[in-house]
Amino acid sequence: MSVAIRFESPVQPDVLALIGELDAYQKPLYPLESFHGIDLAALAQPNVLFAVARDARGLALGCGAMVVGDEHGEIKRMYTRPQARGQGIARRLLDTLEERARERGCTVFRLETGYLQAEALLLYARCGYQRRGPFGDYTDDPNSVFMEKVGG
Repeated sequence: MSVAIRFESPVQPDVLALIGELDAYQKPLYPLESFHGIDLAALAQPNVLFAVARDARGLALGCGAMVVGDEHGEIKRMYTRPQARGQGIARRLLDTLEERARERGCTVFRLETGYLQAEALLLYARCGYQRRGPFGDYTDDPNSVFMEKVGG
């Protein structure tokens, strides 16, 4: 399957549908206080990189964001539709976000994900992320796994 990844606005009907699917998947897994999704207004800020993976027909298959800060970039809103999984789309999205963040001088990448999302944890580990403690405004939460990648 031919897939193109581009930086786009998150405020598009098909992208909003992707984000809605992600929320519908994640929210039942964890208590409300353990949900750390970034809202739509924040996704559209200048310091946020937002990438969309589309097939040859233009169908949105996945998305991901990187909030680029002074000390690190934070991965947010990574999602690939179930029918498109297993094709390396999430890894390509992550690589694309990291590459663009490096172009902006960012070399430390962090994320928070849920402990029940085994596929995500495996992807991040394969991409060089290692477990760490909470960062930023996060607190220690038994439902959260915090990870970091430095450099490379």
